[in-house]
Amino acid sequence: MLSLRRQFQLIRTDLRAYLLVNLLVYGALLLGMALGLLFPDLHASRAASFAGGGQGALVNAVIGNGWVFGTVIFLVNVFPTALLLITLPSLVVPFAGLAVFAIKTIDLGITLAPVDATSRLTLIPHSLTLLIEFQAYVLVMFGAYLLGRSWLRPGTVDAATRRQGYVRGLTRLGQLWLPALVLFFIGAVYEAVEIYFLVPLVLGS
Repeated sequence: MLSLRRQFQLIRTDLRAYLLVNLLVYGALLLGMALGLLFPDLHASRAASFAGGGQGALVNAVIGNGWVFGTVIFLVNVFPTALLLITLPSLVVPFAGLAVFAIKTIDLGITLAPVDATSRLTLIPHSLTLLIEFQAYVLVMFGAYLLGRSWLRPGTVDAATRRQGYVRGLTRLGQLWLPALVLFFIGAVYEAVEIYFLVPLVLGS
C-alpha cells in the first residue's frame, strides 16, 4: 500500500499530464479504428499482416491452452511492447517511447476496427481488455513522460543537474511499472476468459 501511495501521489501531482497521456493513448486507438472503418482495404491489409506475422502465429500456437495463452499475452504486453516500444526508447531519447507507441496504437486500432457484425460483437467483451491493458500502457508512458521532463528540466524534481534529473525520473518510471504490471496481469487473465468464454457466448457459438 505504501508503494501504491507513491504512484497515486505521482498521478495527483501531475494529473494534467496523466490525463493528456490517456488522451494520447486512447485517442490514437480510436483514430486507428476510425481509419479502419473509413478504409476497409487498409483494415484488411493490416489484419492479414497480423494473422500471417509472428504474433498471429504465436497466438495460433498457444490458443489451445488457456493458461499458456494468458501467459503469452502477459509477456507480449510487458516485453516487446511496454519495455521495447515505450521504455527503452525513452531511456535514450526523451519522450521517444510516447511517439513510438502512439504510432503502434494507431496501427492496432486499424486492425481492430469493427468493420462487420462479428468484429462489432467481439469488441463488446474485448473493450474491457483494451481498457485494462491500455491503462497499463498509460502508466508506463506517463513514467516515460516524467523521465523525459525531469531529464530536460531537472528543476521539476529538485535536481541540480540533468544527470540527477535523469536518475530521479528513472526512479519515478520504475515506480509506475509496478501498478502497470498488476494491470497487465489482470488484463491477461481477463483476455483469456474473454477468448474462451465471453466471445463464444456473444457470438452465440
